[in-house]
Amino acid sequence: MANMKSLLRDTAIYGLSSIVGRFLNYLLVPLYTHCMPHESGDYGISTNIYAYVALVLVVLTFGMETTLFRFANRPEEKPDTVFSMAFGVVGLLTFLFLGLLFGFQGSISAALGYAGHPDYLLMMGVVVALDALQALPFSWLRYQKRPMKFATLKLLFIVLNIGLNCFYFLYLGMTSVYYVFLINLVCTGLITLFFVPDLLRIRWSTDFGLLRRMLQYSWPLLVLGIAGILNQTADKILFPLVYPDRAEAEVQLGIYGACVKIAMIMAMITQAFRYAYEPIVFAKTQDADKQEYYAAAMKYFIIFTLLAFLSVVGWMPLLQHIIGAGYREGLRVVPIVMAAEIMMGVYFNLSFWYKLIDKTIYGAWFSLAGCAVLLAVNLWGIPRYGYMACAWGGFAGYGTAMLLSYVVGQRKYPIAYPMRSIIGYVALTLLFYILMTLVPDTWSTLARLAANTFLILLFVAHIIVHDLPRKGKKPYNRKGQNTY
Repeated sequence: MANMKSLLRDTAIYGLSSIVGRFLNYLLVPLYTHCMPHESGDYGISTNIYAYVALVLVVLTFGMETTLFRFANRPEEKPDTVFSMAFGVVGLLTFLFLGLLFGFQGSISAALGYAGHPDYLLMMGVVVALDALQALPFSWLRYQKRPMKFATLKLLFIVLNIGLNCFYFLYLGMTSVYYVFLINLVCTGLITLFFVPDLLRIRWSTDFGLLRRMLQYSWPLLVLGIAGILNQTADKILFPLVYPDRAEAEVQLGIYGACVKIAMIMAMITQAFRYAYEPIVFAKTQDADKQEYYAAAMKYFIIFTLLAFLSVVGWMPLLQHIIGAGYREGLRVVPIVMAAEIMMGVYFNLSFWYKLIDKTIYGAWFSLAGCAVLLAVNLWGIPRYGYMACAWGGFAGYGTAMLLSYVVGQRKYPIAYPMRSIIGYVALTLLFYILMTLVPDTWSTLARLAANTFLILLFVAHIIVHDLPRKGKKPYNRKGQNTY
């Protein structure tokens, strides 16, 4: 239970920077969606370019975050040397990326549909380069169990970003997406400076034999990461390219992008959980109770993400006001996207079996399969059904990767997950969701919130009765089976 308490404590701290930070960023959604009218397409441009940024960031980091944890926890390796080699790989890739971007800015801008605004891509290119250089120092903080500094820097970025956005959009009355990118560049550059003292304390060294082993471990993670991020961003990248009308595509993508922000509570929870869970998983590889721990962590992750799903859906009559009225026609995608994010989180939890046996190639294949399904749904569906195809494409893609990882994982590295209990929670969530959709729209907002809150409290009561640990009794036996 000591490790579980450590996981919960660190998840709470990382969650402060992730969940609270993302929540504060939600303040920018009504700001942007009120200051940038949906018919302008500016919010769609922002959604599209940030999708490219996410994809490039995965390429530049080259799977070195997970690789750092794996090799730094090996007793025969020197952690400083592991960090040195990982940072060297990321630094080299970042340098090459910036050279290509600035050397061929005209051609790249035209190919992506921004020939009139190469400045957008140059600013965000520098942002993604700085983010890549920050990735390993942030991972180093996690390895060193320094969540407070991690959270402080993450929150500092959020506060600066929100402050400058409010100044430009509210005080100065700006309405262009140009200032969104400019502010991000300024804030990212400032945060990067805070890592200089930590980098100076590293004992830099080289070990090319270690580098070769790290690259062998990390390249499948790169494929896995690219496929994984495409599952999150391919719809936003493809939409302007395959929708019949480019101008209307930016408008529709802005609506979809704004509504997806409401569903991102799942991404916040998964990210906070990952930051705390990943270092502990690798550190527990020699512990006798590791399988029990993995099963328990999966169970509690699913429970609380399902609770978050019901909470967001139940409070949608209030949460819809986060975005401007012109964007709310896309709110029907929120439950679909949230369900997809839950499956992505489950897939992340399942992914440790192939990381622990150094067979990361399996993750690459699973993610590629999921990505192929997502791309097929989007390419076929976007011209016909618009952004609804984007939502269902993510659902199908994550579902495919999750099921493949579970089936193969139970053969290669079996873990006795409490499937009966998990399926019971999924069924209960589905029942309560259906009941929420049956609440009449003619009821007042207060009455709808009251009815939905009652169902949420029933779900919480079920958790308390059946699955909260009780004094003197473990919630799982050695086989990972629920004992209640």
